Amino acid sequence: MSGWQSDIPARLDRLPWSAWHWRVAIALGVAWVLDGLEVTLVGSVGAVLERPDTLALTAAQVGWTGSLYILGAVIGALVFGRMADRLGRKRLFLTTLFVYMGATLATAFAPDFAFFALCRFLTGLGIGGEYAAINSAIDELIPARVRGRVNLAINGSFWLGAALGAGLSLVVLDPRVLGPVWGWRVCFALGAVLAVAIVLIRRHVPESPRWLTTHGRHAEAERVIAAIEASIAARHGPLPPVPARAPVVYAGRATPTLREVVRILLRRYRVRSMVTLVLMVSQAFFYNAIFFTYALVLTRFEGVPEERVALYIFPFALGNAAGPLILGPLFDHIGRRRMIALTYGLSGVGLALTGWAFMRGALDARSLALCWSAVFFLASAAASSAYLTASEVFPLEMRALAISVFYAVGTGTGGFIAPVLFGTLIETGSRDAVAAGYGVGAALVIAGGLLALRYGVDAERRALEEVAPPLGAEDLGLAEPGAGRSDAGEKNR
Repeated sequence: MSGWQSDIPARLDRLPWSAWHWRVAIALGVAWVLDGLEVTLVGSVGAVLERPDTLALTAAQVGWTGSLYILGAVIGALVFGRMADRLGRKRLFLTTLFVYMGATLATAFAPDFAFFALCRFLTGLGIGGEYAAINSAIDELIPARVRGRVNLAINGSFWLGAALGAGLSLVVLDPRVLGPVWGWRVCFALGAVLAVAIVLIRRHVPESPRWLTTHGRHAEAERVIAAIEASIAARHGPLPPVPARAPVVYAGRATPTLREVVRILLRRYRVRSMVTLVLMVSQAFFYNAIFFTYALVLTRFEGVPEERVALYIFPFALGNAAGPLILGPLFDHIGRRRMIALTYGLSGVGLALTGWAFMRGALDARSLALCWSAVFFLASAAASSAYLTASEVFPLEMRALAISVFYAVGTGTGGFIAPVLFGTLIETGSRDAVAAGYGVGAALVIAGGLLALRYGVDAERRALEEVAPPLGAEDLGLAEPGAGRSDAGEKNR
């Protein structure tokens, strides 16, 4: 087997943080802003959609629209994730944005539950594809020393979209502006307008030089990395020298088949796969259990008028947005395993205590919102770290698909079940039943944190190719000693 060597990973990792990195982070990070916008809009207008002069949905149907959105995201991640590994990151993060844009615009014209549900499914299709292509691109373009904090901050930007969705719905649902009947439609239409602006920004983000190199497109990869270096040097002066570490070896392997991907995940990296799966399932259940039905809890149990629901989402969203920003640097300094265990464990304890207080009727709408703000300050960093784990511990040739698989299985399990389950629990009118559901979510995330502490990978400040070398490199006998050993013999700590 023949192969080649490249210093492009080292050249990317040694770059100083610059305006170029900010542009990439903003252009790609808006995927989570869009997701937050979509999820919050449904959460904010959920009660409005139950009105007879809108779509006249039941609480269970509101829950089903949330689950169908998740189902679409799962399928989109799998389909577009595979394509991102084969066709490149840039082509896919533009395509998926167009899918999202068309679907959310169509949502604004939904005449009934069936059409609305279909549009939610298609919107999820685009968002799921975004996750796979963009998480791959972010990790491949951002220097290793800050990869954790940047990835967490970008994933946490979901909550900027949540705040935007809450504010948007608060304004347009106000009877003095548009009111409930037309306001919810305008909310979704404005989401499509935002997507148009994002297309204009994102088209300037380059293809990943790492992906180009892996696929043997050396000249193109060299042009891209040279342009990046020139752009940064023009603002920061001479760049640091390339570290004197061994160049990365590429074996020239084609994109692995689905059978090979399954074998790699279940045999070579089976422990990493187990940890990633548990982290994704538990955080998805945790989040979707609360967020997709938050509006229903406020209106059914706390007596909040439907047009005022968005007010209580603001503190919730702020806590979520602040968590990854403040705690993110610790994932690079203290380490992945310890911080994942800490944030998952404390999130679970906070959820259990909040559920107990809710069951006893000790919380009103305001105190419940404050409790969720504190809990999700931790939970947001925890959930973001699950996506970080999925995106950095598997080889580049299958990175997008690996993200897709764990997003699909984890979110499909936790995210699809939770909205339907909690919609049904809320319809019983029993605080005890809802609190029991919260208890299940708490147990799941605590277990996930303990598993990560024991079996997680210390990927902080390490090059992606050191964490998981290119496929086939070891067969050439040229891979760095000990790099990317299989889980059967790997010591992660």
